[in-house]
This record gives sequence, C-alpha cells and structure tokens, in this order.
Amino acid sequence: MSFEYPQDFRYLDSHEYVRLDGEIATIGITEFAVDQLGDIVFLELPEIGDAITRGENFGTIESVKAVEDLNSPVTGTVIERNEALIESPEQVTDDPYGEGWFLKVRVNDADEVEDALTADEYRALVEGE
Repeated sequence: MSFEYPQDFRYLDSHEYVRLDGEIATIGITEFAVDQLGDIVFLELPEIGDAITRGENFGTIESVKAVEDLNSPVTGTVIERNEALIESPEQVTDDPYGEGWFLKVRVNDADEVEDALTADEYRALVEGE
C-alpha cells in the first residue's frame, strides 16, 4: 500500500501529525498509523479548554489490535475536538488528513512545530521500518 504524506504537515515518530495555520494546530494520526491499527473502536480526547504539552500524552486510540497513547506535537490549549470521531471513531480510517482530525489547538509557540519531522523524514522513517 502506498501512503500519503502531505508536505505541509509535520510528523512525530509516534505517528501523529500536526498542520499549523497561524497559531492554530490541527492534530491527528497518519494514514500509516491508521493502517497499522486496523479497525478503530474507541477514541479518548481531551476536553475543550484543556492544556496539552508537547511530547506528552493527550489521549488514547483503541483498535481491535491495540490501545495506543496519543502524543502531542505542540504545547497549547484545546479549542476544538472532533466530536464526530468520538461518536464514530472508525471514521478516522476514511480520511485521516481531512475529516479524521482529532484536535485543534491554540499553540503557545508555533516554532515547536519545526522540531517535528518533515514529510520526507517521516516517509523515510515508516518506509524503512
């Protein structure tokens, strides 16, 4: 299977992505992660107004195969969460980079995103695994 790696996103080696638009970061998991997880059955996300910290766990995703921690690529405050995914977590499978986003976060420091992997670095990581 050939995966997409949007060039305007940054990636963590734990398979989360972040797309920055000004001071708003959209966070989700990559197509590769969705493929590895299989059928997704449960998603736990923070509430609006919660603070999340770069490098720390902000929730969990559960599939028929495993329960995985979700790690934050940025530090900031949750301003929106994808309620549709809470109700129907399997929807992340259909469009992880579009409708399958998890959180929107107002970032404290947009430069943090620069520490994450570029699309090419992430591709090399997962295709080398």
